[in-house]
Amino acid sequence: MKQSKQTILALTICVASWGVNSPVYAQSTHPTIKADPVKVAQTAASLRDLWISHGFWVRNVVAETIAGNTAAAAAAEKEAFANARQIATSIEPFYGKAASDSLFTLLGGHYSAIKQYLDATTANSASKQDAARKALVSNGGEIAVFLSKANPNLPLETLRGLLMAHGAHHIQQIQQLNEKQYGDEAQTWEMMKIHMYGIADALADALAKQFPPKFN
Repeated sequence: MKQSKQTILALTICVASWGVNSPVYAQSTHPTIKADPVKVAQTAASLRDLWISHGFWVRNVVAETIAGNTAAAAAAEKEAFANARQIATSIEPFYGKAASDSLFTLLGGHYSAIKQYLDATTANSASKQDAARKALVSNGGEIAVFLSKANPNLPLETLRGLLMAHGAHHIQQIQQLNEKQYGDEAQTWEMMKIHMYGIADALADALAKQFPPKFN
């Protein structure tokens, strides 16, 4: 599930269009130019790969932590952060290191809230679970603001809803794995996968609408 150089290159092209730390990114100034559907699909595929890798490595952290396999959990966590760093680094040539670090911080916050909920679950602490859930919701809102400011084709509330659902899937997965409800968790993973594909496709479509010349 490690990202290939081709995947990172493709993401570099598409994520560069998001804009980072900028208050306004206007609608496309090329209304007569239409994005090439093939290139839009390629971008969506690259984004799908990244989202699925995120889900894959986070699930490994959860499963190995619950199993008490600290070495495997640590290795999976390293990959989870590497995945986040790859996304952040892909925008650095366009927006600089500060922007890259800002995006990485947001993605790191998402993972940290998930890990906080995992640790609270294994410790059987309802109060800490609640705190972690609130942190996950808050971070999701921050990411939604970040993306919606960058792309006018990504409405804030739509993004917020997508990211809240994504966080809820992580929570459900942690609970099911902790309670050894493996059949139910398999179904949750399928829902997570479909949902993550939907997020990736929505991002690709928004990018194509905002910057059609980049998809020709």
